[in-house]
Amino acid sequence: MKLIRKGLLIAFLLSAVNIFAQENYTLSGKITEASSNETLISVNVIIPELNTGTVTNEYGFYSITIPKGNYKVVVSYLGFSDITETIDLNKNISKNFSLEESFENLDEVIITENIEKLNIKKPQMSVNALSASTIKSIPVVLGEADVIKAITLLPGVTNAGEGSSGFNVRGGAVDQNLILLDEATVFNSSHLFGFFSVFNPDAIKDLKLYKGGIPARYGGRVSSVLDIYQKEGNSKAFHMNGGIGLVSSRLLAEGPIKKDKGSFLFGGRSSYAHLFLPLFDIDNKAYFYDLNTKLSYDLDNNNSIYLSGYFGRDVFRIADSFDNTYGNTVVNFRWNHLFSDKLFSNMSLIYSDYYYGLKLNFVEFDWDSGIQNFNFKYDLKHYVSNQFKLQYGLNSMYYKFNPGQIEPSTPSSGINSFKLTDKYAFENALYVDAEHTINDKLALSYGFRLSSFLRLGQDQLNTYNNNQAIVFNEDFQIYQKAEPTGTESFNRSHIIKTFTNLEPRFALSYQLNEDTSVKASYNKMTQYLHLLSNTSSPTPLDVWAPSGKYIQPQKLDQVAIGYFKSINEDKYSLEVESFYKKNKNRIDYIDGADLIANDAIEQVILNGEARAYGLEVLLRKNQGKFKGWLSYTLSKSEQKTPGRTPQETGINNGNWYNTAYDKTHDISITTSYDFNKKWVFSANFLYQTGQPTTYPNGQYIYNNISIPSYSNRNADRLPSYHRLDLSANYTPKPETSKGWQSYWVFSIYNAYNRRNAASITFGENRMSGNNEATRLAIFGLIPSVSYNFKF
Repeated sequence: MKLIRKGLLIAFLLSAVNIFAQENYTLSGKITEASSNETLISVNVIIPELNTGTVTNEYGFYSITIPKGNYKVVVSYLGFSDITETIDLNKNISKNFSLEESFENLDEVIITENIEKLNIKKPQMSVNALSASTIKSIPVVLGEADVIKAITLLPGVTNAGEGSSGFNVRGGAVDQNLILLDEATVFNSSHLFGFFSVFNPDAIKDLKLYKGGIPARYGGRVSSVLDIYQKEGNSKAFHMNGGIGLVSSRLLAEGPIKKDKGSFLFGGRSSYAHLFLPLFDIDNKAYFYDLNTKLSYDLDNNNSIYLSGYFGRDVFRIADSFDNTYGNTVVNFRWNHLFSDKLFSNMSLIYSDYYYGLKLNFVEFDWDSGIQNFNFKYDLKHYVSNQFKLQYGLNSMYYKFNPGQIEPSTPSSGINSFKLTDKYAFENALYVDAEHTINDKLALSYGFRLSSFLRLGQDQLNTYNNNQAIVFNEDFQIYQKAEPTGTESFNRSHIIKTFTNLEPRFALSYQLNEDTSVKASYNKMTQYLHLLSNTSSPTPLDVWAPSGKYIQPQKLDQVAIGYFKSINEDKYSLEVESFYKKNKNRIDYIDGADLIANDAIEQVILNGEARAYGLEVLLRKNQGKFKGWLSYTLSKSEQKTPGRTPQETGINNGNWYNTAYDKTHDISITTSYDFNKKWVFSANFLYQTGQPTTYPNGQYIYNNISIPSYSNRNADRLPSYHRLDLSANYTPKPETSKGWQSYWVFSIYNAYNRRNAASITFGENRMSGNNEATRLAIFGLIPSVSYNFKF
């Protein structure tokens, strides 16, 4: 290890000597879309004479430092016409570029993440990006374009099945994904229990999914980061676009606050299928609505401010007996400041809230729970040289956890008011990320994140003998709740427990030739929050809990190695990655654990460990009339909770068992064919190994009652999952580039009507007395049509 550190230091010093031995100047600025003045992310700025270049950051800013001279500068971005200019670099120059859409090539883009040769050199790996246009072209259920469904077509990403919430990455749980919308944390990414996602594709500007090699600027989760940025709005002219579908519609408006200086964006979606239920004498309701907004303003050349927000709600009602409302609220105020042509900063003040409300009219009480998060971020990106870039910053978050509160809904209710104990915490982090080009073949990315978590005081906390909230009954060989010996109360400013962790990150890329490279990465991450759920797919009733006296933070180590190749001048690309993950302190539940309205959750939780490993392949065809990708993942995801003493059995006898999201084989094929300018046909096919589950393996009779006995945890599987989706996009007037523009989307979800099992339950047939298995399938064949427009 010492030898490696010395080698890196020598390489850095040699690079620095080479940099400052020459007379260097900096070319910097912003790159925008000409028609809207929207900043563009990951645009290539290339200096062909030096065989070097850079890309714009998340806010459209670029900076490149090169020796004094006269150079040709090429600005390149897929779907847009290239700009080539000659610049005499004899001083530091600030230069902005505006790119025009290239309508001839617009339909030839599938994945927006750059596939230029420059990317072969970058050390970043295990990252996928999708454009809003790609997401909209993928056939989905009920005709609504869906971000979450789209990313499950990528290698290493699955979900728990149809109608399920969230997604799983490389064998990780749903709560181990950090989901960001304009830097704000989204705690629940689903509408209508997983049928739709909360992200409006019309409002999305950029989407990246980090599965491994995660940069140090991200933290707080141990599986993945889904980073989504909203559009800023058109600062040149007013425009609207939207879509009308069978069950939902959307509308988005954008325009200038002050031309070329400021812009606004407002977008809304809503489902309305419930409006037709009274026609069939059905008094139930299930619908969602959400709002996206963003205000942007350039104060001057060096300062820009942004205010963005999202508000979403789901309503689920069964007649007069049951009323359920839940959703997210996020607000972010952001200030971009350019200190110099080499130092860019971003400050963010963020509020995030997840609310869950439940009214049970038949028992006359109301329930609400949720989690609130206040977040301060300050990030700086320092373009030290063309070979060396630094990104560093700090992050401080305050949490309030409301596990639940019950209130009587009527004066005659027999329910008494009851409040579970609120919990509070601070999470803080400092990070440094370096991107270092050693030479033409070798590039490194390295850094660290120093995180801390302070569990703050609460009104009441149980105490137990030997601090053991769970005891093991040796006579019955089962775990049981320990009886509290008393309680403790703390002031809010009191710190109950402190955790501090150093999280190093490292990645490298070695270029074998102009079209091929190998990459490797390592990252250590810590997660202080836990989603309490003993179902395979989270529900809105699941609550978040912080680490503390009885719950340890999760700690992950992940290594990955990959092979990347651009084929036939980037017409095709191949990515092959292998990974191994080890997770300490993964929470597990004792048999019969009750999580709902439990004010002593530590009495049903044990700390275990988890591991996942696998191979991912992604083959893409990026150009031509026929394009798409083939994704395959071979993986294993397991969990183990051994006994704390030799006398204890642990969970599942202390043996490894499949997690609920273990999928041995996962294959997806996504294609599109440009038949002509009016018609584009798309299809995707999915196959997944069946989800792990636990079946009964026998029964016994007690007092004339048949009681099932079960096999080991998740030792069985549901039948394999597969389906085929088809869609056709029809544009009546493809030559129209101004005024009213529209297109139709016709789609068929599950074209051959596969009845995929969401679950299988076992019981006794009351008529025959025989045991029987009942399969629940959510979706069969579903046709849909939507009309989309913009002007």
